[in-house]
This record gives sequence, structure tokens and C-alpha cells, in this order.
Amino acid sequence: MNPHILEIIAQQLRVKNNQVKNTLELLNEGATVPFISRYRKERTGSLDEVQVLQIKELGEKFNELEKRRETVLKTIKEQENLTPELKDRIENCYDPVELEDIYLPYKPKRRTKATIARERGLEPLAKIIIKQFERDPESRAAVFLNEDVETVEDALSGARDIMAEWISENEKARNIVRREFERNAAIASKVVKGKEDEAEKYRDYFDWNEPLKKCPSHRLLAMRRGENEGFLRVSVKPDETKPLENLTRFFVKGNNASAQQVELAVKDSFKRLIEPSIETEFAALSKEKADEEAIKVFAENLRQLLLAPPLGQKRILAIDPGYRTGCKVVCLDEQGNLLHNDTIYPHKPQEDRKMAAKKLSSMVEVYKIEALAIGNGTASRETEAFVKKLRYNREIRVYVVSEDGASVYSASSVARQEFPQYDVTVRGAISIGRRLMDPLAELVKIDPKSIGVGQYQHDVDQKKLKNSLDSVVELSVNAVGVNLNTASQHLLTYISGLGPQLAQNIVDYRKKNGLFKSREELKKVARMGPKAFEQAAGFLRIPEAENPLDNSAVHPESYHIVQQMAADLNGELTDLVRNEERVSKIDLTKYVTAEIGLPTLNDIKNELLKPGRDPRKPIKVFEFAEGIFSIEDLKEGMVLPGIVNNITKFGAFVDVGVKQSGLIHISELADRFISDPNEIVKLHQHIKVRVKEVDVSRKRIQLSLKGVEQG
Repeated sequence: MNPHILEIIAQQLRVKNNQVKNTLELLNEGATVPFISRYRKERTGSLDEVQVLQIKELGEKFNELEKRRETVLKTIKEQENLTPELKDRIENCYDPVELEDIYLPYKPKRRTKATIARERGLEPLAKIIIKQFERDPESRAAVFLNEDVETVEDALSGARDIMAEWISENEKARNIVRREFERNAAIASKVVKGKEDEAEKYRDYFDWNEPLKKCPSHRLLAMRRGENEGFLRVSVKPDETKPLENLTRFFVKGNNASAQQVELAVKDSFKRLIEPSIETEFAALSKEKADEEAIKVFAENLRQLLLAPPLGQKRILAIDPGYRTGCKVVCLDEQGNLLHNDTIYPHKPQEDRKMAAKKLSSMVEVYKIEALAIGNGTASRETEAFVKKLRYNREIRVYVVSEDGASVYSASSVARQEFPQYDVTVRGAISIGRRLMDPLAELVKIDPKSIGVGQYQHDVDQKKLKNSLDSVVELSVNAVGVNLNTASQHLLTYISGLGPQLAQNIVDYRKKNGLFKSREELKKVARMGPKAFEQAAGFLRIPEAENPLDNSAVHPESYHIVQQMAADLNGELTDLVRNEERVSKIDLTKYVTAEIGLPTLNDIKNELLKPGRDPRKPIKVFEFAEGIFSIEDLKEGMVLPGIVNNITKFGAFVDVGVKQSGLIHISELADRFISDPNEIVKLHQHIKVRVKEVDVSRKRIQLSLKGVEQG
């Protein structure tokens, strides 16, 4: 890549040029972000996955700029307008806005007022007037009259159209207006006349105006949504006085009749061409910035959700609660396979609590159930209260599990393939149970947009959203690692270097040949080439493997180093695993080579102490306050336990056990100023909140963390 581009990326990310260069080389060689950040620390200078991902994204951005540059050069060359100076300027331009400004005078355009005026022979007149030496432009204009230009005013008007286009294509003119937009642009929205009733949900924006640079992303996206739905008219512009004055000062050089014509052309150019063009530019830039912020919030929420604590491989009884249609109950074994399904009716209208209790107690006993999972949707609290009152033949812990996206999964082709003989309700209950065991393994089957941990996901750039969320899933899956012998095809898809086809080939190999006994056996999988093996092997675990390193994050390419370490200590490789005393005796400097340095050797040492350690925290049981089931039960001043179930730029939403989530506005999260709710709370965190305000009619709950002691 161009050395200047490497320098720009390095400066933007505050890293060294060679770190950027080496990272981009690795990416071009087919290495993935998780692989580079975990196993190529010597080449990147120990950049983490976020920095590697940023380098990847900026590299792609500059590749797009290179392609655009080629198009611009080719077009201008075909027009025979490419001078050496212009070529040099384009080749050394690294700002996409500046590149478009340079290209604008040469850009093929539709028929404009200026085009028509040129066709009528008025360009020479425009050239004379814009110099502002001609004291009598009317007399000069009379020379240009013809059958298409009947009057002097027609000639002057045509000349002004040509000058207006020149002015609008002038880089300095555009930057004069741009600067004013940057400093003083306001975003304003008004309701479309006659649509006041239909647009009720946008009432806050019927007559709204604020500085664009102070408008938060959620507000901008709300206005743009209202505009797209045809309810609002949104504008982004500064007061026109200042930019118009500055443009006039720049172009009008005298005080004669020609200067007056130029001044008229400046006004026309500003109102008809420059201002609308720069407004479009700033509307797009502000939308892009708002998209980035919303996507960032969504991605962080998704990351926290995917890395939520797993219960692990236990026998689960899962309940998808309901009233009229009953509660769907499934029993799952340690691998998440369905053992039994049933329906109970503990709530109205049937309210057969006796039979429901009998069935649940029996299932717990027969299927050796170790934990209960209850979906957090309709009738969740009542079902939780009911199951907790029952007596079982063993200690059973009850967990409330988020249902977000479960209905999407249960109706998907993935669910139909897994459970073709069962209906959506049974599949939904299975998904709830599996989420308790391993949220990551289950959530990868659902389109991240359907998981319900963001705002405006349908309003942001869908390609950028997909790329960002896919990266989050990939990084999360590889951060945890997966069991090669139990992982589903969907989970394996996200492993570094695999993808859908290789993931399916692994599952097919397992079915045909039984469980993998070593990572080396992966090489027998169809289409598993050396590159794919290199990228994937370190993230795949085999708990039953003979070689303990096969169940660790130590990469096979480093096995020989660990074997040498064991030999140097006069022992076997197995003697090193989880043996702090022996591992502490290893002198890492003895094993440094040109390819492997201390960063990798330290990772190996840590992995020997805790092989295959799951980075996720242990799961905790949560209990809502007793007697709180609906919004009507809430009173101002109450302090209640709650679970954070969504985080936005303006605050956090918390489930306190009623149907509606309450909002802790960002100003109520702490006694100090904070710019990001993630500074204080995390998704699915168990917290205590104070009820600040309850609006039953609008179903709104305001909560606060201020002054609430967290136990």
C-alpha cells in the first residue's frame, strides 16, 4: 500500500507505520482479525483485535478511494483535460471530499441551465463579465443576440447561469460554504401539513431546531425516520447571511455593472447550486456519523450479550411461558438434545395448577434436571413464582432467560432443520433452555438484528451494520473458542478461517468418522487446506484429546516449543499443564526465535496454567422483587432489583419484573457527568434501581441509580 496511506492510518490510530504495514500484509495473505491479534503479536507489535479491525476497515476505505481516483483520472484523461499538474494533484489527494471537489468541473453532468447557455454561444460573454473589467456589459451582451437569445437580458441571464456553475464548481467557494456549515449548521424539522394526527409519535419534532453538531445520534435518526415515512421535513443548513457575504467578498472585485452581474450570479449559485449540494453532503455526513454511533452501541450490546455467563453442560428444563395456550415445557440433556416436551396450564383461563405441579416434579425427577430456564416474555413472572413454590427431589436453581429473537429462531430454516417434527412453540422453548447453557452457541443462529439490543437498527446503513455485527460475532466466538466435537455448524461458521462450507464439512466428517481425537485430524476434513488449518486450529478445543494442548489456546505451530520446555525440565508435556511450580521455572528468553517472541511465549505460559480458560464470568441467579408483577404495582421511591436489558446513547433500559422496561436516563446513572452509559452499566448486569416516576397511562417508567447502594 502507498506509504503515505500507511502514515495516515498510523497517525489516525496512534500506532507505528510498520504495525499498520504488517497488519495489512497479514490481512492480504488471508489471515483473519482474531488470528492476527492472537497469534501474530510479534508482527503487529501486540495490537489487539479492535486495533486490527480498525486497520482493516481503514485499509478498505482507502482501497475504495484508490478505485475512485482511477475512475476520476480515466474520465478526465478521456476528455483530454488531464494536465501533469492536475494528475499530480489527484494522485496525491487522500481526502474523498477534496477529490470530488477537484473532479466536479470535469464530472459528466446532465443538461443544465449553463449547458443551454453555452449551446447558445454565451460562454465568451460570461468570461468577459466574470473578469469585471467591462464597464458596460449590456452593450457587450447585445453582440451575442441571435435567434435563441432574443434580448440583452436573455444574454446576461445565460452568462449568469454559466458563471453560477463556475462558482459552484470552485473549490474555494465550496470550502467557504462548508466552513459555515461546520460551524453553524442547524438541523430543523417540521411536520408535513395535514399529517399531524398520523405523525403523533413524532410530535417532539413537529417544530424542532438545534445546532447540528449538538444533535445526538438517536435524535437525528428519529427525525430522518420521520422524514422517510413522509411525516417530517428535515433541513440541515446555517443562516445564509454569512456564507453569502463571504462568497460575495471572494468573487466580487469591483463596483461596476459587471461586478453587479457577478454578484447576482453568486446569489443564484449559492441558493440554487452550492447550498443544496453542501446540505446534501452534510446531511449524508451527519447521518453517517449517527449510523456509526448507533452501530457502535448495538455492537457493544451484542458483544456483551454473546459473552454473557453460560451455565454450562447441565440437564435443563426450559419453559416458554404463556396464559391461554399454556406453558411449553422441554427437557434437554447436557448437550442440548431434546429428551421430552409437554404443555402445562398453571395460569388462567385453565389454571390447572395441580396437574402442572405434578408434571414438573415428575420431569425433574425422571430426566435428572439440574436447572430451570424460564423465558422472560408473557406470564414470565407468574410462571417463575409458581415453579419456585414447588418442591423437587433435589436442589433446583431457577433462571430467567431473555427471549429476544427466540421467535425468530423458532420460525427459521435453521430451527426447521434441527427439529423438523416439532412446531415453533417447542423450538422456542428449546432455544430458551440452550441459551441458559451457552448463550453464544445459541445466539449465533439468529440474525443479530433480531436479538433486540439496539435502537434504529432498521434506519442505519444495513451493509455497515451487518459487517460490524458479523465482526462482533466472529471476535466473540473466537475469544471463547469452541468444542470441536459438540459445536454446531452455525457456531463453527464463525471460527477463524472456516466459513459455512468448511463448518459443514467438519460436521459431516464427525457424523461419518466419530469424534475428533486430535487437532491434527482436522487436516483430513474435505477442503481443509494448510491456510484454513492455520487460521482455525488454535480456536478449536478437544477436551478428550490425548495431547492436552489440543484443549488449549496454544497453536499447533507452537507445540514443539512446549515440548522443548518440558524436555528442558526433564519431564513430560503433561507435567507442565496446570503445574504452577514447574511453569514458573521456565525461562522464556531461551525460546525466543526470529518468528516467536516474548508476547507469544507469555501467552503460552498463561495457557499452560489455565488451558482453554473460558473468558466469560460465572452465571448468577437473579430474583425480582416479590409482589411486583405489573406497572400498577410500582410506586415512586421504591428500590428494586433489576436486569439491564438494553443500552443506548441516552441511557439504559432495565427490567424490574413488569411488562415494560424502565429507563435510567444518562443523567440519572451517576452523580457525575458521563458521556457513555457503558461507563456505569453493562448488558444483563444485576443492579438495584430507585423508581423515580411512573406514568401508567403512557406505560413509562423512569428509574435512577443515584444514591442507590449496590449490594
